[in-house]
Amino acid sequence: MPIATVNPASGETLRTYDELGTGEIDERLAKAASTFRSYRLTTFPERARLMERAADLLDQDQEAVARTMTTEMGKPLAAARAEAAKCAKAMRWYARNAEGLLGDEQPAGSDVADSGAAWARVRYRPLGVILAVMPWNFPLWQVIRFAAPALMAGNVGLLKHASNVPQTALYQGDLFRRAGFPEGVFQTLLISSTAVEGVLRDRRVAAATLTGSEPAGRSVAAIAGDEVKRTVLELGGSDPFVVMPSAEVERAARVAVTARVQNNGQSCIAAKRFIVHTDVHDEFTRLFTARMAGLTVGDPMAESTDVGPLATEQGRTDVEELVDDAVQRGATVLCGGRRPRDLRQGWFYEPTVLTGITPDMRIHHEEAFGPVATVYRVQSLDEAVEAANDTPFGLSSSIWTSDEAEQERFVRDVEAGGVFFNGMTASHPALPFGGVKRSGYGRELSGHGIREFCNATTVWHAAEPASDT
Repeated sequence: MPIATVNPASGETLRTYDELGTGEIDERLAKAASTFRSYRLTTFPERARLMERAADLLDQDQEAVARTMTTEMGKPLAAARAEAAKCAKAMRWYARNAEGLLGDEQPAGSDVADSGAAWARVRYRPLGVILAVMPWNFPLWQVIRFAAPALMAGNVGLLKHASNVPQTALYQGDLFRRAGFPEGVFQTLLISSTAVEGVLRDRRVAAATLTGSEPAGRSVAAIAGDEVKRTVLELGGSDPFVVMPSAEVERAARVAVTARVQNNGQSCIAAKRFIVHTDVHDEFTRLFTARMAGLTVGDPMAESTDVGPLATEQGRTDVEELVDDAVQRGATVLCGGRRPRDLRQGWFYEPTVLTGITPDMRIHHEEAFGPVATVYRVQSLDEAVEAANDTPFGLSSSIWTSDEAEQERFVRDVEAGGVFFNGMTASHPALPFGGVKRSGYGRELSGHGIREFCNATTVWHAAEPASDT
């Protein structure tokens, strides 16, 4: 895939970039390694000052960077502005909390004495150069939620961004430079996916984080495992949105639309499978379908647009193939299911609702990365839990019930990294984010995320020997 900005609303190639050569990559690796040796010695207040400055600059740049994101991957402009604001918020959160999150931990006094020590503690030290392989769907947020904690911990970062968002990628490297971070603390590498292995195997790279597809995650994990390097993986998701009889059905249906079509349906944590108890199934499906059908699809730069184009032509083809396979095998299309007839250019696809899904359909087990929802009818709590877990993924879940016993059952039994009640899944800097099963491993955000790329070092000091006299 060429490194280029291609407007998904028109299919027009706006700008192309040359890939870095082997020598240029080596120069950036050398700079990163050299910078780490001094940057790791900076204090938390120093890092916080720089991170706060970067957040201020991002706020000032919000409109410009939002338009860049929309141009490169098609998200509605309002959503792009919100993404930029969220990034600045996360940067400030880590600037103000990193020192407390990484402060020395003191074991209980009795345990210290039992270990034969006068005193002992755990200190979190940065690992070094971290390679981040990031996707296009949240081209700013995916990077910042890695970069803010990593840099505040004293690490340095190398960004290999998706090839279709090069301008957003370059902006982020420039943002940290403008904020005053030392040269080499955060660098963007304009390289293809085939060059990732060489960078990851380089001895100067300590660890890697990847957000993206399952095949990409498998590849990076295999290489890192061979090199015995730590990784964090956030991969696909096919999140369940479960509606039980005690739910506020009208509100659930309204939120369900946003949960499904956020970011034009291209979000790992978007609700994708709507599992509805039979007592409220018909009402929910009617309300949900009517709202999905009423969404405005069009120019993502227009303030009135609800759903813009898919980010790539191949992405739209993938969604079409999943829907076509389901229909051929007996699924019913309640709305959508095709390209908009009035949008001849660009990679648009109508918001779509499917019912009658069976296990032999690809969409039952594969992630639909576009504005396509599948609705299932279940007869009981047990069946709802079983349906929620009937996926190879386990990123998050949204459960609608006011019954406390049901809530406890879902927390106990749903196989996911998050269980959100009576609201849609969302990420927040104070809450750990990540999945189980084929959705990956490790955590981003919160204290868990900042410690992923730290060396938890045991510091032990022997007790004074007993006097012989």
